[in-house]
Amino acid sequence: MDERQYYSESQVKKPARLNCPFCRHEGDYELRWLVRKKKDRLPPGGDERDRAKFAKAQSYMVLLDDKMTCSQGRCRRTFEISGIKTTAFL
Repeated sequence: MDERQYYSESQVKKPARLNCPFCRHEGDYELRWLVRKKKDRLPPGGDERDRAKFAKAQSYMVLLDDKMTCSQGRCRRTFEISGIKTTAFL
């Protein structure tokens, strides 16, 4: 059984305070996260191995954005997001 069948997926935007490394402008940016919530029951058709995997599964979030564009009007450069974990357990 595919592990993605254990979760329901949705996308969420959460604010984060980031600094542009070029112009040093600090601003709030909306980061996109993929939220995978564990379903309350195992999908039908699972065997003992699937039940054991499902029991250990946890809800978590994965960061989708890896680059942002500076919100400063004069800069507008693209920079990589650093200092934020890419995976978070709920």
